[in-house]
Amino acid sequence: MEETRSAKSAWQIMAPVKWQIRFAMSLSVLSALFALVGLYLLALALQSLQQSQTWPVEQFGLAVVCAVAAYLGRLQSLSQSHYAAFKLERLLRTQLSQHLGDVSMGFVQQFGASKISKVIQEDVKELHVFVADSTPLYARAYIAPILTLIGLLLLDWRLAFAVVALIAVGMAILAVAMRGHNDLSKHYMETREEVSATIVEYVQAMPVVRTFETGSSSFRRYSDALDKFRDIVVSWYESVSFSSRFSLGLLHALPTMLVLMWVGSALVWQQSLSMITWVAVLLIGTGMVEAITPLITLIHLVEKAKMSVMRIEQLLDVPAMPIPQNTQLPQDHSVCFEQVGFAYDETQGNVLHQIDFSVAQGTVTALVGPSGSGKSTIAQLIPRFWDVTQGAVKIGGVDVRSMSSETLMNQVAFVFQETFLFAQSIADNIRLGCPNATMEDVIAAAKVAQADEFICQLPQGYQTCPGERGVFLSGGQKQRITIARAVLQNRPILVLDEATAFSDPENEAAIIAALSRLMEGKTVILVAHRLNTIQNVDQILVLEHGRLVEQGCHNDLLAQKGVYARLWQNHQRAQSWCYQSQQVEEEMCGETVQGEWV
Repeated sequence: MEETRSAKSAWQIMAPVKWQIRFAMSLSVLSALFALVGLYLLALALQSLQQSQTWPVEQFGLAVVCAVAAYLGRLQSLSQSHYAAFKLERLLRTQLSQHLGDVSMGFVQQFGASKISKVIQEDVKELHVFVADSTPLYARAYIAPILTLIGLLLLDWRLAFAVVALIAVGMAILAVAMRGHNDLSKHYMETREEVSATIVEYVQAMPVVRTFETGSSSFRRYSDALDKFRDIVVSWYESVSFSSRFSLGLLHALPTMLVLMWVGSALVWQQSLSMITWVAVLLIGTGMVEAITPLITLIHLVEKAKMSVMRIEQLLDVPAMPIPQNTQLPQDHSVCFEQVGFAYDETQGNVLHQIDFSVAQGTVTALVGPSGSGKSTIAQLIPRFWDVTQGAVKIGGVDVRSMSSETLMNQVAFVFQETFLFAQSIADNIRLGCPNATMEDVIAAAKVAQADEFICQLPQGYQTCPGERGVFLSGGQKQRITIARAVLQNRPILVLDEATAFSDPENEAAIIAALSRLMEGKTVILVAHRLNTIQNVDQILVLEHGRLVEQGCHNDLLAQKGVYARLWQNHQRAQSWCYQSQQVEEEMCGETVQGEWV
C-alpha cells in the first residue's frame, strides 16, 4: 500500500511533464521494437545467404535501417527525457521556494536550513536523474524483454524456455539479495546526512574550534560519523556481496549465450532445429538478457526517487499561513496587541502571555527586558512571521491576518539583529525591497544610512559583491546596508530588532545617525539592548518571562523601582566597567589578586 501511494505521489509530482515523459517512453518503445526487428531481419538475411548463396541486399538494408532507427529513437528518447527532467527540476525548485515563502518562520527554523537546502538541491536533483535516466529504461526494462520473449517463442519455444529459466534463477537470487534493502537504504541516507551535517558544523565553527579546542572533539564527531557511515556501507556490501554478484553474473550475455549454444547445438545435432533458427535465437536471446539488466538500475533509481519524493512531499505538505478571503486595508499606521498569547511549539507552552499594548502612529516604542523575555518574538509577530496563538495583532485597526501579504509588507520595514546580505552587488542588496529603484535612489538611501562613504571606497563601489552572507564587510557596514534597504523601502512602520547590538563605538555612532534619519515621521517599535539610547522614546514596554510587567516613560519607570529600574542600574554598572591595570590588593576569599574588574 505504501509503495503504491509513493508511486502515485511520484507521478503526481511529475504531472507537469507527463506528456514529455510519455513521449520519451513511446520513443524508447519504438527504439526497442526497431532493434528487435533489425535482429530478426539480420537472421533472415543470414538464412537467405545460406540458401541462395546470393547477397541479401534487401534484408541487410532493412536491418541497417532498423538499427539506425533504433539508435535515433533512443537518442531522441534521451533528449526528451532530459528536457523533461530539467523542466521538472526548475518547476519543483520554484514551487518549493514559493511555498517556503508562504509557511511560517517557525517551520523554517525548526526544520532547519540544511534540511531544506538538501530537499531543494539534492532531492530535486535525484528526481531529475530519475526522470532523465529511468524514462528510457522503462521501455528497455519492460517492453524489450516482452517483445524479445515473443520473438523467441515464435522461433523456438524450447530455447525460449531455457533463456527464461536462466533469467528466473538470476532474478530469484537477486530478490533474496535485496531483502531488507529499504531498511539499509534508510540507514544509509540517515548516516550520509549525519556526515554532511558534521562537515558543515566543523567548517562553520572553525574559528571557535581553533580557539577553544584545537579541533579534537569536533573532528572526533566528524570521524565518528564517517566510521558509522563506513560501517553501514560495509555491512550493506557484505550482506549482498556474493548473492548479488552471482545473480548479476547469471543476468549477463555470456552465460545466456553458453546456455543457448549448449541447448541449441544439441537440438541442431538431433535435427530438430535449423542452423539459421539457432543463430537467430542466439542474436535475440542475448539481447533479452541485456534488456533485463537495465531493470536492476531502474529498481535502484526508483528506490532513491521514492525517498526524495517523500521528503519533497513532506516540505510541500507543510500548511501555508492562512490567506484572508476578504482582505482589508489599515486605517492608519498604529500598532496594537490585544491579549496576545504565542507558542513556538504547542507542546512546550506559550512564550508570550496576554500581551496588551498600543503604539500610536508616528511614535517610538521601545521593548526592553532580560534575555528570553519575548522582545524579539513580539517584534516578529508584527510583520506576521508567525501567527499568534491567542488574541490579535492589529495595524491601523485591522488584524494582520486579514491583510494580504503585499499590503502587510507595504506597511512594515524590518531591520534584523543579524544582518544578511546576498552574494550579489551592494546596489542589488540595497534595492532588494524595491527592485525597480534607480541607481540615484540607491545612492540616496545609502547616504541616509551613512553607508555611501565606505561603499565608494570599495574596489567596484556599488557593484562590489560583498561575498556570501557579506563576509567581506564588517558587521557595522552590513548593518548600514540593511538600513539603506529599509530607507529605500520607506515603509510607514519600522521594526528594529537590536540593530546596534554588535556594533563597535564608531559603527554604532554611524548606525544611530542612520537610524535617526530612518525613523523620522514613522511608527517605530525597537528592541533595545542599550538602555541609554531609549531615554527619550514615547513609551517603554518592559517584559519579563513573556509578560508585559511595566509600561511608561523612562523617568516614570525609574520612579517605580521595579524591573526597569533594576535593568537600568545593571546597565549603568556595565557602562562604568573598566580594568584597573595597577596592582590592587583586595581580600577575596583570603587571596591577593592582580587587577580588578569594576
